[in-house]
Amino acid sequence: MSRRRRRQPSEPSGRKPRKAQGWLLWVGLAVVLGGIVAVALSFAGDDPGPSGGSGDIAAGEALYMANCAACHGADLEGTVQGPPFLDVIYAPNHHSDEAFQRAVAAGVVPHHWNFGSMPPIPTLSRGEVTSIVAFVRSHQEAAGIVRDPTHP
Repeated sequence: MSRRRRRQPSEPSGRKPRKAQGWLLWVGLAVVLGGIVAVALSFAGDDPGPSGGSGDIAAGEALYMANCAACHGADLEGTVQGPPFLDVIYAPNHHSDEAFQRAVAAGVVPHHWNFGSMPPIPTLSRGEVTSIVAFVRSHQEAAGIVRDPTHP
């Protein structure tokens, strides 16, 4: 009966070494795909429809006046500090209801106007923003702003 000699740690094993890069590649791929799925799901909630959803328009008006009117105007026509919401750029197919939610939650870097950045408003809940959007959408509909024809 022959006995196998144990190899010393410093001796080659005769097998090809496993490459750590293989599993790192799979982990990296999983992280990237997970990120893509997360971003896709965050945009899946965008509502391109013209209505303000289930928000309370009267409550939205009070909340808008207290939190938004100083910059966006009591008449939604904008001020020297912020853009007008009665502009086709804010039509639901260009800026969805969810875009308003994200703007309030995270703030906005200017991308359509030459105003400064909008800071986040952490005191507003998602439900309160839904009501503000309902108020804004009701005024947009009254002004005939339901779709931006230059935006898909």
